[in-house]
Amino acid sequence: MAHEHYEPVIGLEVHCQLQTASKAFSPESAAFGAAPNRHIDPISLGHPGTLPVMNGRLVEYTVRMGLATHCRIAERSILARKHYFYPDLPKGYQISQYEEPLCEQGYVEIVLQSEGEAAVKRIGLTRIHMEEDAGKSIHDQDPTDTLLDYNRCGVPLIEIVSEPELRSAREAYLYMQKIRQLVRYLGICDGNMEEGSLRCDANVSVRPRGQQALGVKTEIKNMNSFRNVERAIDYEIKRQIRLLRRGDEVVHQTLLWDANEQVTRPMRSKEMAHDYRYFPDPDLAPVVVTQERLAAIRAALPELPDARQARFGETLELPAYDAALLTEERGVADYFEATLAALQKRTGASDPTQAKAVSNFVMTEILRVLNERAIDIEAFPLDADRLAGLVHLRMDNKVSSSGAQEIFNAMLDDVREAEALAVAHNLLQVSDAGALLPVVERVLEKHASQVRVYLDGKQGLIGFFIGQVMRSFEGSPDPKLVRELLLQGLERRQEESGGEGEREKA
Repeated sequence: MAHEHYEPVIGLEVHCQLQTASKAFSPESAAFGAAPNRHIDPISLGHPGTLPVMNGRLVEYTVRMGLATHCRIAERSILARKHYFYPDLPKGYQISQYEEPLCEQGYVEIVLQSEGEAAVKRIGLTRIHMEEDAGKSIHDQDPTDTLLDYNRCGVPLIEIVSEPELRSAREAYLYMQKIRQLVRYLGICDGNMEEGSLRCDANVSVRPRGQQALGVKTEIKNMNSFRNVERAIDYEIKRQIRLLRRGDEVVHQTLLWDANEQVTRPMRSKEMAHDYRYFPDPDLAPVVVTQERLAAIRAALPELPDARQARFGETLELPAYDAALLTEERGVADYFEATLAALQKRTGASDPTQAKAVSNFVMTEILRVLNERAIDIEAFPLDADRLAGLVHLRMDNKVSSSGAQEIFNAMLDDVREAEALAVAHNLLQVSDAGALLPVVERVLEKHASQVRVYLDGKQGLIGFFIGQVMRSFEGSPDPKLVRELLLQGLERRQEESGGEGEREKA
């Protein structure tokens, strides 16, 4: 296999569009989704005589991400002009950072699964820097012309540049998922690749295994989903290996990913840093982050996903699978903890069985509804306190598991509490032995032949008897109590049968 003889070397440049109200250097709205060319102003269009003014949120959000990824935060950083000429860049340059970025030398960790075992791999970050976005060229709305939408011009971005330490398309996919998770936890970006608020360029090269020198790299653009990131990188790795095995050279160029054909296509020769003629922006002062400001930003950080996952395992004693799934999204983790707190308030106690009971509901029922309705947890119609009421009913064995699911589905469209719905739907379990015993006895008397078969050793028939009692009783009897009463009745008949046998012998 070709991969056995070659090693892929991958580095990612991830652009995150920040969720600020205004643009990076102007007061114009940065909101997504407006009609073309509605959110524009003289500054973002580069009109002569206009001057940029730094958006403080851009600095704060960049520092947040830097702290979350263990970066060194520069006390003083410089904004630079990156020059290139393209129709969607009206100024002819992009305000970015080059020699002195705000964040450097960080890392993120991804979890690799191999043969059932998990291993943590640390991916270094070269830098995280601030910049502004360009506009958008639209090629498919006019038969002859390219249209330009400048709404995105000046929207604040951070660019996260990894070290070339990824070694497979799968690792790149996991790395992108981790970046998305972090920016969403921090509340700085919605992480939506389809809308372009999270974008990725991949630098890919291959080299013979054991060789230290890097191969010639290509840069892949236009990957608008996590799966396309994985597919594009995997395709490019195989393409480069095929070239090398034939004795051909890999050309240093920028490629576009064609998602329809599942291939990379040449776009242009790859630019180098000197092609952009970077120099410090003369209209913007250096960005200074004092120790006091850094401490304030650090103090305001939320609990990050890795730490939260560890706490769910250690403190709440949740299984590793539960802890990982519940902490994938901050909103889901918040909802889980709010439900658990509401349940503990209802019971006046705290124990690991409560956390597991809530976890089961969230992982099975709630995540199912979120997926089916394609909504975030913030739009979920059932609040945490009402779900806690349902979990409480189930833990007290007042409703069966199937009854709890029926109540849950009803609660999505009915504002009543879980217990009121259980009463309305006749789902409260009857746990009164005195009420159940006559029904149990009638079932055993009615099915005497099955009783004899059971007593002869076919104990699997207990399920048949339970079903008969459940159907014969008006309401929802507790199946555990039904089973217990049936076993007592059958045992009594076994003893009576044995006594009759002894009398016959006498």
